[in-house]
Amino acid sequence: MRTVTLEIASREKVSRRFLRAFDGEPQGSFISFESPELLFKLISGKRWDLLKVMTGAGPLTIREAARRMNRDVKAVHGDVHALLKVGILEKTDKGQIVFPYDAVHVDFMLNAA
Repeated sequence: MRTVTLEIASREKVSRRFLRAFDGEPQGSFISFESPELLFKLISGKRWDLLKVMTGAGPLTIREAARRMNRDVKAVHGDVHALLKVGILEKTDKGQIVFPYDAVHVDFMLNAA
């Protein structure tokens, strides 16, 4: 099973992981955000739903993703392009969209102010 971790991480943490990977130490798949606000701004409720539909589904057309979500194609199109822009979704050679993971793990800690 291919799992991606969505995390809140400092630039230093991401750099340390990069250096360990460069030394040949497997790190797994991560998509990192600088703050919880950025994560939640980018991945709103409807976009979470889109990721749920696409997790483990393989390549889909935007129209098929919209059908599976029972949503308007134009609205899903906007969400897809926002997620493509930041590298969460990928586009295949045939123009389909894919979220190439079978599972998503979300990892962050909320500390007292």
